[in-house]
Amino acid sequence: MSAKMIYLARRNPALTAAQFPQAWREHSALGAGCTNVRDKVLSVTQCSRVLDAPALPGTTTDYDGVNLLRLRDRDCASAIWSDPETLAIMRPDEPRVFSTYVREFTLVCEETVLRDLPRGACCLFGFLRSAAPGLGLEGIGPDLLDRPGARRLVWNAVCEAPPPGYDYAAIAEWWFDDVDAAGRALAGADPRVGLAPALAARIDAARSVFVLTQVTHSRP
Repeated sequence: MSAKMIYLARRNPALTAAQFPQAWREHSALGAGCTNVRDKVLSVTQCSRVLDAPALPGTTTDYDGVNLLRLRDRDCASAIWSDPETLAIMRPDEPRVFSTYVREFTLVCEETVLRDLPRGACCLFGFLRSAAPGLGLEGIGPDLLDRPGARRLVWNAVCEAPPPGYDYAAIAEWWFDDVDAAGRALAGADPRVGLAPALAARIDAARSVFVLTQVTHSRP
């Protein structure tokens, strides 16, 4: 397992959905210039909501992107918020790009790769809430996460208290070669329909969030 920060972002309403990926790339460039960000964040993958294909039933249009930040270790998840350089350079730019400050929509996770193939350019994310208090989502294997057409499968267990409104227990990643491949695999269906019954029984599907994205920036 490895540590990640994952955030589920809404754009600043002053930006259109089409303008958001470029503003987000500009914000990421600020981070690339911060010494402690380069030290603590091993990779960044910005995934913007797919805009050039019909929205799938059951997927959200309320959020604009998902960011995957692979960390050197889990301690970095708290240290990065108090880094003076980051506070001086990145935090003032956050309201220009996002609806609020990044810390308010970021989840700290432990990643388990269930199928280790190249990630492709398109990802369906599932931000999953448990079906009942205290019902964990541990022990998820590739048999429970698999869906036809998906190449890479990743399970992210939320391991620290989430910010208000983001009480997800886990985040699933289903990676496809590209948007067309995802469209063929999902066949216009609600992503909840394709879940393994044993997984579907353990989540609150109505309160979980699914978003279809494509990679619009990554480093290294």
